[in-house]
Amino acid sequence: MSSIKLNFINESNDLNNSEVVFFQKNVGTNFDELSVAWKVIKNCATGWHHPFEYPMEMKVSASDSWGNEISKPIVANNGQLFHVYEDQSGNQLSYDSPGTSRKEVQLRNDLIKGSIDAKIYKSGKLLAVKTGVSPSQKAVFQFKPTLWVGVVSQVEEGEIMNSAVMSDINTELGLLGLKSADIVMTGGGTGVNATKFQFSLENVVYE
Repeated sequence: MSSIKLNFINESNDLNNSEVVFFQKNVGTNFDELSVAWKVIKNCATGWHHPFEYPMEMKVSASDSWGNEISKPIVANNGQLFHVYEDQSGNQLSYDSPGTSRKEVQLRNDLIKGSIDAKIYKSGKLLAVKTGVSPSQKAVFQFKPTLWVGVVSQVEEGEIMNSAVMSDINTELGLLGLKSADIVMTGGGTGVNATKFQFSLENVVYE
């Protein structure tokens, strides 16, 4: 599976050396759950750029209520159901069967006792997590082909962002069919001339 080559370019008037976060929202749930800071770009001053890739491939992982985490996340595709279960050597994570939705990756807790945290990774970084999945329950993950982006402070990669941070971020960039693109940040500044930060896709190349 291929990756989309992206290049973040800072053309803003930002003097505060702000941090820029990229994340995806899990739309497989019925409520607005908090998202994970998938990628955070720091110290990228005005006039500088930061290339990175957004891979199509995602992997599923799990940790149990004792804090143990599966050592190697498993490649996951939409339409697949995975499960955590116990055998003679302990708790295991594996593919189980086709899921109930072709748009989702699903992970069911088949342990007799103990909740699990279900996790999705992209590019080796945590993309989404569903905590406290009880036995016989399942977590569902569904993502639109978009990236959310915004300016933040004191947000670390892999952390769940609080609702105040997320409510300030309203830019959604469509990735469908993209091969590569620049993500250009403009705006910022201080005093009466300050404007909101804005993000736009430029130099877009389609597949």
